[in-house]
Order: sequence, then C-alpha cells, then structure tokens
Amino acid sequence: MTGILFLALAVLVAVAGWEVRRRLRHQTRSGVTDEVVHRIETLGRVDEEDIEPVDLEQVRAEEDEFWAQTWDEPEEDW
Repeated sequence: MTGILFLALAVLVAVAGWEVRRRLRHQTRSGVTDEVVHRIETLGRVDEEDIEPVDLEQVRAEEDEFWAQTWDEPEEDW
C-alpha cells in the first residue's frame, strides 16, 4: 500500500514538473537582456526605443478578472 502511494506521489510530482517546464518554455521573454542592463549601467538610462509598450487592453482585462473574483468574508470569533 505504501509503495502505491509513493508511486502515485512520484507521478504527481513528475507531471507537475513537466507542466512547469512547459509553461516556462512558452512564456514570453522579458525585454530586459544583458545588453540592456549593460547600457543602463554605462549610460544611466534606457533609450525610448528599447522600451516595450504596455498592452493596456490586457492589463484592463486582467484587472477586471481580478475584481470579478468573489472573496470569502472573514469569520468572526466571539
């Protein structure tokens, strides 16, 4: 019985690890590279063309999704 539980836990950990690696691989890279950091260190600034514009529609959609979530009320101890 313990062996089956251990095997099930090992499979669960392996699947979770695979899912994390898959998400990280498909995630878009940040605009900050070693070259950009070096430029910031030497020049003390970032040129405007190096800055990636913010997708305001995506920000608005994520904010709306956040505020649409329902939250449990805290329990009062009497």
